[in-house]
Amino acid sequence: MAAAVGGSTVNRRAGFRAHALIAAAVVLSAALTGCATATAASPDAIAERADAVGIAPELVYTTDVDGYDLAPQSVGPTGGIGISATWFNNSTGAMLTIRTEPGELTAASCASTPLWEGPDEPVTCAEEQGVWHRVGGDVHEYVAQRGDAQIWVTGSSNALPEHLLQAANAARVPSDAELERLFSDLPAAPAGPVERGELPENGDGAPIDPSGPGG
Repeated sequence: MAAAVGGSTVNRRAGFRAHALIAAAVVLSAALTGCATATAASPDAIAERADAVGIAPELVYTTDVDGYDLAPQSVGPTGGIGISATWFNNSTGAMLTIRTEPGELTAASCASTPLWEGPDEPVTCAEEQGVWHRVGGDVHEYVAQRGDAQIWVTGSSNALPEHLLQAANAARVPSDAELERLFSDLPAAPAGPVERGELPENGDGAPIDPSGPGG
């Protein structure tokens, strides 16, 4: 009887450990899934930050590639209303940049648009994994289409084409945390007008600044 009781205890312990491992795996899987599907920031939150620096809210996108970190000081407007941002690989020194603009890229415009890093190179263009792959000489670029926004991905300092492809496929509207990081080096509100003194009622409109001690 003792042996039977001991065996039952061992079985219960083994069953408990198995249950604990399964539960831990479920929690880890849920956590990983949550990270991969982070909720996009609200349109109002994006507009608040984007409008302050002249970027169209609908063109605010980010990306993520293993080994690359965003350089917040690189983030800013481009092409009038788009956003530009660069990620840096500390191990290799490689850099990848995304630039956004409105509109839809076609096969014709894909091939006729000069490469950012090789404007004089003839361009060949083909679809690859759901994005446009543009090649000219040794230069590779990728363009992802997200609704009415184009996300152009370019590389420098020997950035690998597969990393550029990953960046294009990962292009997305930022989450709240990503939005905060993306705009962390930019002003949170538009710059106010510069005070120029009082304008005279007559004359050429030159400002009247208060006189100092010297008159």
